[in-house]
Parts: sequence; C-alpha cells; structure tokens
Amino acid sequence: MTKTVRQTWVAAQAELTSNLDLDPSEARLEAQLLLQSTLKVNRAWLLAHESNALQANNHADFQALLMRRLTGEPMAYILGHREFYGLDLLVTSDTLIPRPDTETLVEVALSKIPQSGTSPSAASQNPSFRRKSESSGVEQYSQTTLDSDFRRNDGMSVLDLGTGTGAIALAIAKNRPEVFVTAADVSLGALEVAKKNAANLGIMNIEFVLSHWFENLNNDNNVRAIFASEKFDVIVSNPPYIEKNDIHLTQGDLRFEPISALASGEDGLDDIRQIINNCLIHLKPQGWLMLEHGYNQATLVADLMAETGLTCVTTIKDLGGNDRVTIAKNPLIVSTHWD
Repeated sequence: MTKTVRQTWVAAQAELTSNLDLDPSEARLEAQLLLQSTLKVNRAWLLAHESNALQANNHADFQALLMRRLTGEPMAYILGHREFYGLDLLVTSDTLIPRPDTETLVEVALSKIPQSGTSPSAASQNPSFRRKSESSGVEQYSQTTLDSDFRRNDGMSVLDLGTGTGAIALAIAKNRPEVFVTAADVSLGALEVAKKNAANLGIMNIEFVLSHWFENLNNDNNVRAIFASEKFDVIVSNPPYIEKNDIHLTQGDLRFEPISALASGEDGLDDIRQIINNCLIHLKPQGWLMLEHGYNQATLVADLMAETGLTCVTTIKDLGGNDRVTIAKNPLIVSTHWD
C-alpha cells in the first residue's frame, strides 16, 4: 500500500522513538530530515506536500536511510552535513561531528581577535604604534586601529590544530576576514573535507596543512610563508581528550566517530600535554593558547599550562554550565629598544 509523505514520517517517528529511545519531537524531526534528504526538498515543501503519495523508489531510499539511523549511526553522517556557528559543513566518517559545546571555543577566540584583525606583533613594526617608556627606555605597543596602508600580512595569524571538518578554523576565518588561519590535521581525509567546506563557503583567508600537531608547520612549502613569522597570535584546538578505556566510546554517536579524534591515553590528556608542552615556540609574544577539554579536566589542563610558563590561565564554561575551554597567554611581551 502506497503511503503519503506524512504517513511515512509518522511511521518512522514511531520506530525511532521506540528503538532509539528518542523524545517523540526529536524523533519526528529526524524522520522529517531523513525524508527531506531523500526527496531533496526543504522542510516547507515537506509540510506543504504532506498528502502527496510517496513513490516506491523514494520509499526504498528513505527506508535505507532510516535503517542506518536505527542502527545508531549519527544523523550528521547519514545526511552528510551539520550546522556549526551558522556554517553548513560537510561531514564524513573521517571527521569528528561538530558539536554546540565547541562553539564556546570559537566565541572565546573571537573575543581575543579584534575586528580589525590587527596583530600586536605587526603593530610593533609601525611607528604609529610606538610609545616610549621613560622609566625603562623600552618601546611598548598598544593595539589600535590599523593604518589604511597596512598590508594583509600585518594581520593576526591563527592556528587550528586537529581541524577535522574545519569547523573552528572556518568559523574564525569567516568572522574575522582580516585574519589568516592555518588549519592542521594528521588525517588526509579530514583535510579534504575541510578544504571542500572552505570552498563551498567561499572562505579564502585560510590554508590547510597535513601535520600531526606542530610537526609540519615549519615546512617551507606552506602558504604561511607570506607572513613575516612562523608564530601565531592565537592557537586553538579541540583535541582528543577522552580516556582510552572510557565506556562512552562504545555508546551512541561515539561508536561511529574516528577513535583518533576522541581518545588520548589513559587519562585522556596525552595530546593536550603534547600541545601545551610545545606551544610556546609557536606562540607570538602575548599570544593565546585555547583548548577545549572534558568537563572534569579544567584543573588538570590549567595546571599543565601554568607549569609550562603560560600566564593568565582562565577556564570558560559552555552553555550547559560545564567547564569546557581553558586559555592561557604567552608571557613574553612585544618590545624593542628605542633607537
């Protein structure tokens, strides 16, 4: 018997509610999204044509998607995309699925990057930024608006380690077009997804580097050579931070996501330690390191940052009230002797 569009999603809603223990409203939304993907229509069309009969071939395609979801496969992988910070991103099994909690990291990064995208280090090269300290005889620089003739390479540089889909890097690049972003990942598959996302979104102020954390960042072939420095004003990362034996890795969406993007050693901090221990040689003076971490790891991460010599260590909560991002500053200051 041929079903209508509405009958199809109502039946799927019941299956999703029963098999995945979803809230009925969430199950209805998922069923409708799967049907929209099958028919390649938007939600408005779906609701306006709910009485239409569903063709047999469309019904078969829909059932194939529904079965994938009923096995627990994440919606983002089935649909092939996920919204993050207002950006529609391609998502594949090579990448971690972008999550709302990570938007906290983007917000914090944007709060430290002025709208002008001016780099404090670049400012030090312009006489209009100079202020002599009478007591020390050392120049100090304040961050003010760029002169109109400042070149692009006077802008701030941001590094996103373990970029995955490019979510964090692209959100920063989109909202700060005067900033140049380097997005690094050890997975070639993930980098290809990130590059496609950048192209689809028309974001040009970004480059992609195949690198395990900092390893390949000094490669002379990198586009970043247009900048005067190999260092960065801001380094951000949402690294793996789950304990390798955590039971949650065998449950829910995490079963389908790349384990290399999730787990990191016995206590979940192996990669975070590696990033913190090597960050100072890649941070400009007064540059910021910003790391996402587990809700119960803030104190450990903060201690690691302080032990490395970083200052101004601060933890920021996500929208759920959980400790989510810890940031710290390179204590070195930008200064040169007055000639």
